[in-house]
Amino acid sequence: MNFHENEEAVSPVIGVILMVAITVILAAVIAVFVFGMAGDVQSTKSVACTAKQTSADTIRVTYMGGNDDSSVVAITVKINGTAPSDDFDAQPPDVGDYAELTDATYVTTGQDPVVVTATFSDGSTQVILDTTV
Repeated sequence: MNFHENEEAVSPVIGVILMVAITVILAAVIAVFVFGMAGDVQSTKSVACTAKQTSADTIRVTYMGGNDDSSVVAITVKINGTAPSDDFDAQPPDVGDYAELTDATYVTTGQDPVVVTATFSDGSTQVILDTTV
């Protein structure tokens, strides 16, 4: 008497179970990685400045405000990589305040790079203007 056992179904069932287990583990690892990174992302603040050259040796930077105006603590201006001494008088500035920057050591008659940075009450800083005048 020959008995034949049907062992064909065992291998596919084990294979499917292993594939489902690997998929679940991979999904869990990827979710932990992705959601863990999202906690480090800072939100972008919405404030603005404008800059224009009003004369050959004068650049005027005007604070325009924005949605996050109430959380601005300080504004820093750099022209040609140098922070001028005649920066905004009021810290934090009010909407419409401006700084007339008139020092020939950093304001030239050519294209001067102007970078304005805002510091917020939560300790974060953000470039709010990066232009050439």
